Amino acid sequence: AIGGNGKVTVAAASFAGTLATRIVLAPPRDPEFKGMVERNNRFFETSFLPDRSFASPTDFNGQLADWLVRANQRTVRSLGGRPVDALERDLGAMTALPPVAPATGLSSRVRLARDYYIRLDRSDYSVDPRAIGRLVDVTATPTSVTVACEGAIVAEHERSWAGGVTVTDPAHVQAAKQLRRDFWDQRRQAEADARHRHRPEPGLVVEQRCLGDY
Repeated sequence: AIGGNGKVTVAAASFAGTLATRIVLAPPRDPEFKGMVERNNRFFETSFLPDRSFASPTDFNGQLADWLVRANQRTVRSLGGRPVDALERDLGAMTALPPVAPATGLSSRVRLARDYYIRLDRSDYSVDPRAIGRLVDVTATPTSVTVACEGAIVAEHERSWAGGVTVTDPAHVQAAKQLRRDFWDQRRQAEADARHRHRPEPGLVVEQRCLGDY
């Protein structure tokens, strides 16, 4: 997502550029380069995660935010004090946010198939079947998936972080059933109209040829 092939991706570079920052990729086989990140991860794994369960990413973030209030009160030897005491200094050293927020999330454009589902990150999400065969724009954030067709919203879902999940809006199922009923009603009507056009009119005299002519 950032630079797994040794180069910063276009999306990541655009994000950093908007924030007037620079992304530095860790060199291969150099664990000490990101030692601070690894130490923080190890601290979370041993101090925050044990004996906890999480219902969703939102639940995880909520529990982590509550726990950090207490964790940031501890004295850290490398800081020479408490993290909470360094917050004001760190905020003062940060670059100001740009007037235009950077683009975030995932965006793509696909043609909606007949099954009226789009796939995102190993999960499928239903879309209003009236957009079948048309191009739709898919936008995903960490918490939501939105699908638009020519500027109109045709699907809104909570994003699933589990793999192989099918997320269905009951309204889309009902719309698909109605479209199928309308299709078969129109087809039966067209067949009835065709039979009616080929049926002789009442009282119409049709010339009969003498069989002896054959």
